[in-house]
Amino acid sequence: MGWKCCICRQTVPGKSGTLKLITMRNYLLSCFCLLVIFSACTNSDYSPKPRGYFQIKFPKKEYTSYNDGCPFSFDYPKYAMIGADQERGAGPCWNNLSFPQFNARLHLTYYDISSKNEYAGLVEDARTLAFKHTVKANAIDQKLINYPDRKVYGVYYAIEGNTASSVQFFLTDSAKHYFRGALYFNERPQYDSVAPVVKFIKKDIDRMINTFRWKN
Repeated sequence: MGWKCCICRQTVPGKSGTLKLITMRNYLLSCFCLLVIFSACTNSDYSPKPRGYFQIKFPKKEYTSYNDGCPFSFDYPKYAMIGADQERGAGPCWNNLSFPQFNARLHLTYYDISSKNEYAGLVEDARTLAFKHTVKANAIDQKLINYPDRKVYGVYYAIEGNTASSVQFFLTDSAKHYFRGALYFNERPQYDSVAPVVKFIKKDIDRMINTFRWKN
């Protein structure tokens, strides 16, 4: 839309001629300023800057051993805190491995298997719990865990996308022990922002699995 500039003159009674209300020079300058402001306000080529995230400082990788009255042991990072699951319905040897600096936790559960049917049901439950994130997941990768020398077998699920859980896995001796882990963040999932943290904690989960042992 264009702007039309006019020169206004007012006739003064009893005077010959007219009195300029505004000088031509100042009026043209005012028109120019208005055009510049109007052009800036109606600029449709504005592009917002991409969202940025704070740089995350990761602690040094150091580990200690969990060996606290349960029928298994493993290594976990010193910058994490392990404690019994306090939720109603939690069983013996259910724990939370918390990462307070990342607002995350690895929920750990254990079952003493009493039959083949119970074992089959737990394995199927692990698959169901992992794939319930299919709606929001970009991809779900599965990896077999196989350490015959330690009788440690299982499946590792890596889940990409804005899902409640990014990593899940289970370990078993295929006879009487079943152990499951699931990584959760205590906030609304934004995969782009938590991806570096997930990558960091995955190394701790790998260490847990690689050092996992049954006691009997």
